[in-house]
Amino acid sequence: MANPLIKICGIGTPAALDAAIGARADYVGLVFFSKSPRNVAPAQAAMLAARAERRARVVGLFVDPDPDFLAEVLDTVPLDVVQLHGRESPAQVAAFAARHGIEVWKAVGVKTRADLAQADAYASAAARILFDAKPPAGADLPGGNGLRIDWSILKGMRPALPWMLAGGLDPHNVAEAIAITGAPAVDVSSGVESAPGVKDIARIAAFCAAVRGG
Repeated sequence: MANPLIKICGIGTPAALDAAIGARADYVGLVFFSKSPRNVAPAQAAMLAARAERRARVVGLFVDPDPDFLAEVLDTVPLDVVQLHGRESPAQVAAFAARHGIEVWKAVGVKTRADLAQADAYASAAARILFDAKPPAGADLPGGNGLRIDWSILKGMRPALPWMLAGGLDPHNVAEAIAITGAPAVDVSSGVESAPGVKDIARIAAFCAAVRGG
């Protein structure tokens, strides 16, 4: 089995970006959600995306975005992928993809095996599903909370779409998560931070090394 793809999300500084690329992450994530400690302004994001060009694919994370705001960001920031992390329906996901001609991923919150069934509804709309831990009721953030999915419910799962595992991953547990779930791709944010929104260079390197078994 090939090494899983790696996404380091919530990048906010050139140093964090360079650390992710230096550790050979496949994707870097930029968060466009004002309630998140990882939120970046379009001008800062444009600089980071330009710095990443051809070295890693750039994913923009949005939560139920206003269509005009999404269009504004895409006009400013050279994103490769849009990740929708809110309550967007399959029809909305398909409309975003068609309107902007860009690859779209959809995050699905998971707490029980029944939650996994949501993913197949997006089979003709999204390019990839991201399984993240379902946040507690009333939480401000749909992801990046450090919560972990019960990996056993993902064992043997065969979704209709390519998928990525998120939620509570860190350098110490990601190898176990991959072994249990067979995840073809993994996403980390808070698990490589020293404080909310502050990426730790050593933890980024350790996470990527752990994914690759070394």
